[in-house]
Amino acid sequence: MDEFKNNDRHNPEEQNQERHEYETSPMDPEQKEDSKEEGVSLEMGTAHANHMGKVIMQEAQQQKKKNREENSRKGISGGKLFVMLVAAALLGSVITVATVYQFLPEIMAQIGLPNASDARQSVVIETTEDISVYTAVAQKAMPSVVGVSTIQLQRDRFFGTRRAEGLGTGVIVDERGYILTNSHVIGDGQAEELVVMLHDGRQLQAEVLWYEQSMDLAVIKVESDVSLQPAELGDSGDLDVGEIAVAIGNPLGLNFERTLTQGVISGLNRSIQLGQGVAIDNLIQTDASINPGNSGGPLLNSRGQVIGINTAKVQTGEGLGFAIPINTAKPIVDQFIERGEFSRVYLGVRGYNVSDFEGATGVELSAEYGVYIVEVVEGSAAEFADIRTEDVIVGIGDETVETMGDLIRELYKYRPGDETTVDFIRNERELSVEIVLQE
Repeated sequence: MDEFKNNDRHNPEEQNQERHEYETSPMDPEQKEDSKEEGVSLEMGTAHANHMGKVIMQEAQQQKKKNREENSRKGISGGKLFVMLVAAALLGSVITVATVYQFLPEIMAQIGLPNASDARQSVVIETTEDISVYTAVAQKAMPSVVGVSTIQLQRDRFFGTRRAEGLGTGVIVDERGYILTNSHVIGDGQAEELVVMLHDGRQLQAEVLWYEQSMDLAVIKVESDVSLQPAELGDSGDLDVGEIAVAIGNPLGLNFERTLTQGVISGLNRSIQLGQGVAIDNLIQTDASINPGNSGGPLLNSRGQVIGINTAKVQTGEGLGFAIPINTAKPIVDQFIERGEFSRVYLGVRGYNVSDFEGATGVELSAEYGVYIVEVVEGSAAEFADIRTEDVIVGIGDETVETMGDLIRELYKYRPGDETTVDFIRNERELSVEIVLQE
């Protein structure tokens, strides 16, 4: 840097000498006069040039300002015009859409096309109905569903007598406290203690009024200070496969009390074996989940009506639940509601299923199905109608009797003093007699 600076700087003495020589160099008078004239001319020229430059500059600036103002005015006008065009286009589009929206349904109807808006509305309604049906059923039926807790004394050869707790479900069928449930829920009448848990949280002691093991049905009763809300009973004889089915119960204990499961009616007139020689017939099959604790609870249709009493499921399969048709229980429930008690009618016979009798004895009977009579009670309605041992009952009233369970269920439809017909086979002949049923 020092070397660069030194090389770039002139020697002061040389500068002074050059300036001195320039200032003191001699000039003759003519040269001086010429120089003055040239200087005056130069100054005048310079002044004129400066004046003209200023004038030109001012004119240029004024022209530039004028052009800028004109451009600005043109820009504003162009912007306003653009905005007006856009606004007009938007307004035209809105008017067009509104007009089409207003008159499109009429135009479509005139040319025979379906109304798209109507179709969409229909779909929304259907979806809402599908979703709300289960909520509506729950709101209607849930207050009528109760928990049934039992304590039974069980005898074990290893541990002796012990108390065993059980839990099931029931459904209120009368405001006075009549409750329908399964016979096995109350230990087929052997429960030592019976407690009903209501929808409002109250727990009341209950008593057993009636039960039938072959039908797996029972009626119990509680005493309440306030009227209870009974469920509405439907018609199980008017069911079709594929209809909505809703089950409510207490699966796997009170932690899941009043659980709702939904499905469809999977089949009708099903039969299941509950044990050796014990079967339940004419059952409703459903894929609505039914688990231990659901027993005795209602199976409901889409209107919230009880169409069955849940009773069992196939343990080795999924979606195979069964319910007893409510029409089987209606005659019993009706008697309790009307009279406060139930009077059962008896035919006065003891018999076996034809298939069971043939399997146990090896004797082949002439009848393919029915109830083989092994005993007729003295003084009974059967004796008065001349029904004898070794007869095979195959029908009562308008219904076919294939098993002892069928005969018992049909008899529950009648009341003391009712008249009906009994069809039976004797010595390979089919006979029919009139009979008056007794208590």
